[in-house]
Amino acid sequence: MKPTLLVLAAGMGSRYGGLKQLDQVGPSGETIIDYSIFDAIRAGFGKVVFVIRHDIEEAFKAAVGSRFEGQIEVKYAFQELDALPEGFTVPEGRTKPWGTGHALYVAREFINEPFAVINGDDFYGREGFQLLSDYLSNVQEGDKTNFAMCGFMMRNTLSDNGSVSRGVCTVDEAGNLTNVVEHTKLERNGNAAKSTLPDGSVVDFTGDEIVSMNMWGGTPSLFKYMDDLFTGFLKQYGQEMKSEFFIPVVAATLIQMGKATVTVMTSNDEWFGITYKEDKAVVVESIKRLVEQGAYPAKLF
Repeated sequence: MKPTLLVLAAGMGSRYGGLKQLDQVGPSGETIIDYSIFDAIRAGFGKVVFVIRHDIEEAFKAAVGSRFEGQIEVKYAFQELDALPEGFTVPEGRTKPWGTGHALYVAREFINEPFAVINGDDFYGREGFQLLSDYLSNVQEGDKTNFAMCGFMMRNTLSDNGSVSRGVCTVDEAGNLTNVVEHTKLERNGNAAKSTLPDGSVVDFTGDEIVSMNMWGGTPSLFKYMDDLFTGFLKQYGQEMKSEFFIPVVAATLIQMGKATVTVMTSNDEWFGITYKEDKAVVVESIKRLVEQGAYPAKLF
């Protein structure tokens, strides 16, 4: 069974100031998502599920989804604020999405096979897709949910234009993930990095740490836990205006419960993404260089 790719593309782009998912960054007008799907198809994925919002549905399907009709099976899931378990409502005044874990929650009905998850505004490179496809094509369901994570070196994932959110990973000697700590204000500090915590304290990093860029693999058994995990999050944090339910938190919680294992693999490809408007020029130049090196055709379609 070919694995499915879940593309998280519902973000509001608040720091960037627009629908960065639809920005053209390739020499023939390609978006970052176009490159991800191109890499996924040649790595052996058989279906893509886009997580979007209803208010961008028409524009997204016209600019992105329509490109892949006939090449790969395409589905759409909608991440709306009111997509909540029974008994919960959206707090008055909340506009912020519920996070990447919520995106998994709303897409669960479309996924019955091993799957990978990526951000729609991150360029991961071909190797990560191949690593996850190889893993997911051979993974066997067992007593525990089988996760995989393709990580990147921290210093290679930072923006020169402001802070970013990253899940900082701890890995044991066997290559399994033992914990993920989400840092929402991580920034470059010379050749190293630092994170400013909500209480104002600062955590220093060397920059060599492995971070999650939301390039995950999983098996469908995960979804039997999602209702309870998301409900628990809402009970504790659901009245906060900016609380988010993150995929790394889902993974870390299931590890701590003894319900999951996470195999960590590391891609050697260059990662880059768009968080701020100023990042776009870097992405355009980086893709141009990859095309010149022959990694991608000048025109994907």
